[in-house]
Amino acid sequence: MKTILAAYSGVLKGTGSSVLSALQDLPSPPWPCKSKMERHLQVISVLQWVISFLALGTVCTVLLIYMFCTDCWLIAALYTAWLIFDWNTPKQGGRRSSWVRSWMVWTYFRDYFPIRLIKTHTLLPSRNYIFGYHPHGIFCFGAFCNFGTEATGFSKKFPGIRPSLATLAGNFRLPVLRDYLMSGGICPVNKKSIDYLLSCNGTGNAVVIVVGGAAESLHCAPGANSVTLKNRKGFVRLALQKGSDLVPVYSFGENDVYQQVIFQEGSWWRGSQKRLQKLLGFAPCVFHGCSLFSGESWGIVPFCKPITTVVGEPITVPKMEDPSQDTVDLYHDMYIKSLVCLFDKYKTRFGLKESDVLHVQ
Repeated sequence: MKTILAAYSGVLKGTGSSVLSALQDLPSPPWPCKSKMERHLQVISVLQWVISFLALGTVCTVLLIYMFCTDCWLIAALYTAWLIFDWNTPKQGGRRSSWVRSWMVWTYFRDYFPIRLIKTHTLLPSRNYIFGYHPHGIFCFGAFCNFGTEATGFSKKFPGIRPSLATLAGNFRLPVLRDYLMSGGICPVNKKSIDYLLSCNGTGNAVVIVVGGAAESLHCAPGANSVTLKNRKGFVRLALQKGSDLVPVYSFGENDVYQQVIFQEGSWWRGSQKRLQKLLGFAPCVFHGCSLFSGESWGIVPFCKPITTVVGEPITVPKMEDPSQDTVDLYHDMYIKSLVCLFDKYKTRFGLKESDVLHVQ
């Protein structure tokens, strides 16, 4: 108070500059500034998604079983009955919620990295599409933010197109998590679910498949530019059977948000990872980000690295009920060439060198 009075008396004496110097000497307010508050919200938004993906389904399953042993058993029984009744909904287009996709939390999620969506060509609502997303990364942050939410404005950039991000079918067997995923328009990555979206849901559908899958996540590391694609032809055959156009999508920076411990080929640890991948359907990666409080390494929070997702030019695909292997190989080669061209065209714009090459494995 004395400092403020002194500054005010200085103004009365004609020395207005003393106001500025006096105010600079004032102690900082006890509440965080706006920029720090926004940063905290960004970290929380990312952390809640990571924890939800890793633990929400398991925790809710254990809680549901526990409730059967308490006075709340009736609630657990009613939810289980509804779960059985609703079991096939994920395979039949899910239960998309525009409200959930537009939550403010996803805006903070986007701004943490930040994540951007780049449109290169117009997509016609009269067609259906299969987006091939590359690379997988650890958590597919770019795929989720761009296609599982409206944080980057997908519906405005591609009017009339409904994106459906395909993920592990096992996630939809877990209570609460299944509903959380479906609300974002996320679907199981199995033939029945994708068939429904491309055959029984009209036009304007875009199924987003992370083609490399769990195998690709074992190779992701900062600076790595490799995709697992050479022997992944099922999505091309499906596109031919449904007459859906193929669209290559590449996310620059997806591999940079976590540091993974890469084990040598032939080692016991590497072999165990591959065996568990085949058994569980996902890769048990050993990775780390930054600490929640100190910002240093060895934490679960991802590093603040920009992720830029570029949606490439669609490849027109004819409809064939039973395409030959030669036809599948032809369109698969066309897809690889289109993906490599997309990478080469935009790599220098988003932090890579002209000498960087996309390795297709």
